[in-house]
Amino acid sequence: MQKICSEEALSELLQSSPAVLLLYGGASCGVCQAIKPRLEQLACEEFPKLVTAYIDCQEAAGPLCAARGIFSLPVVQLWFDGQRFAEFARVFSIDDVRSALERPYGLLP
Repeated sequence: MQKICSEEALSELLQSSPAVLLLYGGASCGVCQAIKPRLEQLACEEFPKLVTAYIDCQEAAGPLCAARGIFSLPVVQLWFDGQRFAEFARVFSIDDVRSALERPYGLLP
């Protein structure tokens, strides 16, 4: 999972990758740290073309998170072709993320 710390790096990732999963989290967020490896595993095993990235809102990326309207953790966003497709915040399951990914991921070339 790539680590993103700036708006420039995030914009470049979203423009250059057809499918992106973003996890906004924090080092002191237990739920964030628990789902991070599960999301990585999901991407590796079921969605290999999906680029995964982690944004630590409690470290250097705080201004980035505020600018993107992230005020609670964890938040997972799914992006396809530079457009936000889905967002999950606070209470969600890995199956919710999987279900949201299946259809648009199947349309990737």
